[in-house]
Amino acid sequence: MKFRKLSIERSKKLIDEVEKFSDFLDTLKQLIRIPSVTGYEHSFFLCLKRELDELNIKTQYYDGLLVAQGSEPTKGILSAHIDRHGLVCTGPKEFQFAAFLAKNRSELKGNSVSEQIYKTFLSRYLNLSVQAYEPYSGSYLGIGEINDVYMCKEINNLMFKVKGLEHLMPGTPIAFVDKLEINNDLVSAQLDNVISAAIILYLYQNGYQGTAFFTAQEEAGRSWRFMYEWFLKNKVSTSEMLVLDTSPYNTDEEVNMQQIVLRNRDANARFRSPLLKVLKNFCHKHNIVFSCKDIFIQEKNRVLSQKNLPLMSLGSTEMGRIVKESKGMIQGTTLQIPTTGYHTIEETASMDSIKSVLFILKNLYIDKKN
Repeated sequence: MKFRKLSIERSKKLIDEVEKFSDFLDTLKQLIRIPSVTGYEHSFFLCLKRELDELNIKTQYYDGLLVAQGSEPTKGILSAHIDRHGLVCTGPKEFQFAAFLAKNRSELKGNSVSEQIYKTFLSRYLNLSVQAYEPYSGSYLGIGEINDVYMCKEINNLMFKVKGLEHLMPGTPIAFVDKLEINNDLVSAQLDNVISAAIILYLYQNGYQGTAFFTAQEEAGRSWRFMYEWFLKNKVSTSEMLVLDTSPYNTDEEVNMQQIVLRNRDANARFRSPLLKVLKNFCHKHNIVFSCKDIFIQEKNRVLSQKNLPLMSLGSTEMGRIVKESKGMIQGTTLQIPTTGYHTIEETASMDSIKSVLFILKNLYIDKKN
């Protein structure tokens, strides 16, 4: 911890040079208020498209994918999924967790962090306010409150009782009512993964002219398919895709061990991208403290193994899936913000970590300082 504090002090001057951070927070506040439940992201896509069109960034909207390209589309390839957890009405007064509906199970392999821990979320959702919206236009359809949540073993999904939305028809998405909370140097909301969408918008607002992918249904394990199809149709490959996301930790102490999180691999594939070395070297040069999530999990598993406890999954990421399924035709790595409160409206990240990510991306893709 002493090393981390010294390193942060040395890097703080550089990171504090991140310009227009208040503008970034304003963008994040705006995006958080727009619902984007897994499988029902259309209205959020349209919001992103409008923001990018106003910046004169070329956009192409496909099923499950929004592609943005500036005047130098090969000068960077970024990606972020934009779906968030929520509920879906599946029958009379029946509400299920959207990402794990029966129709989504074919893409879920059981090796993602979400699949392994979502059954422990029950108490986090009690008494939360939720809002129903029309799945295509995003129009507001009413507000309700979760007054019971339980695991239904027969369908292997969370079931909710929601007061005030008994009138809804099947197929209606229901998002958690959310807003950005700022407390000292911490920000909280359902950050996964709206924060990465806000980061990409910030980059375009500040001169980024490369390519960015915004993907749907990542929480249901489908987002890589939409992106991979685009690469196939356009006969494009890359070794330097960078996927932005949050990375969950159980405690504040674990989060505070680093400013950003990198990965050498996930449960699907090893990341063999030159970009990974570039990121590590940049962090060393600018005293930005990072950890590699795969190494963190492997070290935790050594302790769990000694105690004969169940091991943690290395996690299934969008990057790992596309590397595996493309047989290495598409390679890259991840850049993640460490958080606590995973998959709740109280997911929390430090401003220091967010500024570190903005500083890295701005220097690598706009200012070109390595």
